Amino acid sequence: MIEVVYQALFAPFADFGFMRRALVGCIALSISATPVGVFLMLRRMSLTGDAVAHAILPGAALGYMVAGLSLGAMTLGGLIAGWIVALLAGGLARITVLKEDANLAVFYLVSLALGVLLVSMQSRNIDLLHLLFGSVLALNNEALILLASIATITLILLAIFLRPLVLECLDPDFLRRHSDIGTPTHLVFLALVVLNLVAGFQALGTLMAVGIMILPATAARFWARQLDQLLFVAVGLALTGSWLGLLMSWHLDLPTGPAIILVLGLLHLFSLLLGRDGLLKRWLHPGKHLKS
Repeated sequence: MIEVVYQALFAPFADFGFMRRALVGCIALSISATPVGVFLMLRRMSLTGDAVAHAILPGAALGYMVAGLSLGAMTLGGLIAGWIVALLAGGLARITVLKEDANLAVFYLVSLALGVLLVSMQSRNIDLLHLLFGSVLALNNEALILLASIATITLILLAIFLRPLVLECLDPDFLRRHSDIGTPTHLVFLALVVLNLVAGFQALGTLMAVGIMILPATAARFWARQLDQLLFVAVGLALTGSWLGLLMSWHLDLPTGPAIILVLGLLHLFSLLLGRDGLLKRWLHPGKHLKS
């Protein structure tokens, strides 16, 4: 029995280096991107992550056109494209009648179309799948160092800006009226969103990078009500989903990125039904959740 459990849950990571590197990369993403996703959810900006993730594609495509599958070139291109879109959307929201979400939707559609067009112009179109869906099983030491560096930067900046971030989630107008730190906090937060989406793009691709950022955060909301609990539960769910997704990909011979996101989606469904604030509790005790 013990041998069966070991073969099912641990042997792929013990026996194969690429599986260990994939797991380490997912751990770095889980402790970095998922807390950012929690603040996106609390600020009602979850779809912003999706829009910015797609905005990264043309920058990564340009990096690919210049230097091929170069980690540095594609990362730099993705960062520049993501930051340009995030800053333009926020800036235009302040000088035009369109809100930030509408501007992001425009840039998201144009960026996605431009990125696909740029990659399709190349003779090796199959590499479009690498950009869209990632290659977590192909992570090398250089990519792991990048992911670990982004995770370190993210955690440090979140610790520094934690209080203004929390205030902005609760009452952004109060922060703007009583402090000048509101705008810098928002810009730093957008920079972290882009940074972590670029990190997720290296492993899961542009179409799925936002999944590991948002799905654990929304699932954690059904289990936790305080911010510290929400952050820990979200990271725990991200780690669990990554581990099970890698195992499902290995045993069932499935694409790894989609497998991880599918497992995270199933964890969200489980939380939705059986969580502390899930549907089952509301069905069994109608009205009780209003007193919690």
